[in-house]
Amino acid sequence: MAGRKILLIDADPASLKYLAEALRQQAYEVLQSSSGKEGLIAAWRDLPDVVLVDPVLPDLSGEELAARLRAEPRTIDLPLVALSSDARPARRQSCLEAGFTEFLVKSPQLLPSLRQALATLVSPGQRPHGEDGLLIAFLSAKGGTGTSSLCANLAMNIADQDRKERVVVADLVLPIGSIAGIVGYTGTQNVVTFSKMPAGKTTPEFLDESLALLNPWRFHILAGAPDPGKSIELDFGRVSQLIVSLRSAFDVVVVDLGRSLSRISLPLIEQADLLAMIVGGDLTTADLSRTVWQYLQDKGVQTSAMYLIMNRPVGLAGLTRDQAEKSIGLPIQAAVPYLAENLSLANYQNRPYCMKFPGDTTSIILSETARQMVELARQRHSS
Repeated sequence: MAGRKILLIDADPASLKYLAEALRQQAYEVLQSSSGKEGLIAAWRDLPDVVLVDPVLPDLSGEELAARLRAEPRTIDLPLVALSSDARPARRQSCLEAGFTEFLVKSPQLLPSLRQALATLVSPGQRPHGEDGLLIAFLSAKGGTGTSSLCANLAMNIADQDRKERVVVADLVLPIGSIAGIVGYTGTQNVVTFSKMPAGKTTPEFLDESLALLNPWRFHILAGAPDPGKSIELDFGRVSQLIVSLRSAFDVVVVDLGRSLSRISLPLIEQADLLAMIVGGDLTTADLSRTVWQYLQDKGVQTSAMYLIMNRPVGLAGLTRDQAEKSIGLPIQAAVPYLAENLSLANYQNRPYCMKFPGDTTSIILSETARQMVELARQRHSS
């Protein structure tokens, strides 16, 4: 940790001096700026390991500063921490949506909280040698069940609940990936380009450095094929090795398989610590889900590996939860209510549902579902 570079941006001279001295005592190299524009120049010129910002600045708001840093390739993944005297939930929400990685309140507990945050952000822990990260796969028996939207939003909640854990989402939906459009990823790297690289290059260290960290989603992304033409170029034999490298580099690997049961998805399904199957509220989807479950049983998948989520993306009518469970032959652990246009609006704006609608009941459901999924995956992983 010694010698790591921190840029501190704060318009209050007393606060700037106090924080700089406290950080130097922890052996950090500290750069200081008292305005947003000076801070931007310092961030782009000096490339610090992390930037600490009081969002109240004389020339730029903290949110504007964060947005400009995120728009520049040199600082798009730079950890940003807001240190604010404003403890209102609305200010926290505003900062996180703008691209801040963390939001801490200036209080008597600031230094212990900051010390803990920096231990994670400045020196992210490496996975212990030989220990794989959790593998959680999302799948469905029928298109149109909202699998990718739930995958992205639950992955975000997984990452948000434990900031020390590093989460990556791999989009293996074919022939066109769907996660990138939901989260607003516009990069050129994707599963096709990585599969065409030599196996010796796509090491855990390479993937750790290469995969973009998306804000405010809080997870890294291995995007899917951008179009059907590119998907044909996918080296199917390399996908399993990519997942192995991802599990070595990240604490949680979330894979979106869509409705694909193929030579790509089946090995991953058999290795997964948890299979999140998304089912709709109509009889057709329930029947198809039962068929898929019977097939997975024949492949040796255990009931304990299944986590069914009932989603109603198209309306309120249809099967009840009890009826769907009886039809499929598996318990439904979570149910997401009909969201009308709310989910479409959040997706259109590339924002997590819980940040777009923080007080909505569904946001609470998604948070609790993410917690349960990780807990069950860990239990199976350690058994």
